[in-house]
Amino acid sequence: MSELHVEELSADTIVAANSLTLKPGQEEFIAPTTYAVEMVVADPQKTWQRVVLDGDDVVAFVRAYFDPDATSEHLRAALWRINVDADTQGRGAGRFAVDAVIAEARKRGYDRLTVVYEAGELGPEAFFRRVGFTPVDETEYGEVVAEITL
Repeated sequence: MSELHVEELSADTIVAANSLTLKPGQEEFIAPTTYAVEMVVADPQKTWQRVVLDGDDVVAFVRAYFDPDATSEHLRAALWRINVDADTQGRGAGRFAVDAVIAEARKRGYDRLTVVYEAGELGPEAFFRRVGFTPVDETEYGEVVAEITL
């Protein structure tokens, strides 16, 4: 990873973002039920979607949601999705994406960032812990709620 940078998701990058591959077993952890339910009422103006590029190559996609009036406190400033291409995992693109979301959350005046995920052997928990998230709660669907204090 030599030239990582973040760009807004656009017509030029969406195909590459949708073509990111996962390691075997990771697909079952893509979208927790909590986020699927919330997306029905999500305001597109509050959705922050970016791609991480290494030079000209899209290597990751990240979506966050910022809504100070969200009915669920753990969805007010939340990392909703992070996909890092299978061949790129473990090389810093995921941490770079999380850092970009943290910077955006701070810019918007939030004092914490949350993530909701399903626990499991091949799931994202180890990654989220490595980048600083700490489990603090559980959703009504049994998913883990973790946060970073900003």
